Amino acid sequence: MDSDPVVPWWKRLFFRLAARKPMAAILRESEQSQMHRTLGCLQLICISIGAIIGAGIFVLTGVAAAENAGPAVIVSFLIAGFVSGLSALSYSEFSTMVPISGSAFSYTYASMGELLAWIVGWDLTLEYVVGAATVCVSWSSYVVTFFSDAFNVQFTKKTTQAPVLWNNDRLAFEVNHGSYINIPAIFVALMVTTLLILGIKQSAIVNQVIVA
Repeated sequence: MDSDPVVPWWKRLFFRLAARKPMAAILRESEQSQMHRTLGCLQLICISIGAIIGAGIFVLTGVAAAENAGPAVIVSFLIAGFVSGLSALSYSEFSTMVPISGSAFSYTYASMGELLAWIVGWDLTLEYVVGAATVCVSWSSYVVTFFSDAFNVQFTKKTTQAPVLWNNDRLAFEVNHGSYINIPAIFVALMVTTLLILGIKQSAIVNQVIVA
């Protein structure tokens, strides 16, 4: 009786990385999860609006129109809106095919395998980290301006700016002499983190107040 052929290590590795999670297992785990749905349609819409608005859309739009695009900035908004609509349709398809939490990670795990799901998961993490850091830096400038206008409190450059800044004219990073740390940005990040730790309901309520 012939023994089973030995599978090469690279084939075993490939099969492991390309392994897909069965839909039945995904649905079974979602039913056993302790994370329950708590957001309604209005809250989801407000969260989407809050994510779109960002930190400086009302300011940066005017700067881009005045210095770069001119009236064509409206065309760029139309194109961005069309692409965003396509993205929304894609995520709608994800949610109907794989009706659980996990965004693109869960869909990729169920359809394309473990390796691609791992890559997509880290891409999403990088996206959120960079986006959150950018928003915190923008809010930091708002906090400094608010204290200056409302209370006539002036913060020093040492504690309100990063030691390295991007130069738009030279298209390169430059050392920001005299600056060491952006404390207001860290404070904003800690506040948002604390709010998220309190719960999704509390985060949604604060988001609704800000958006409104």
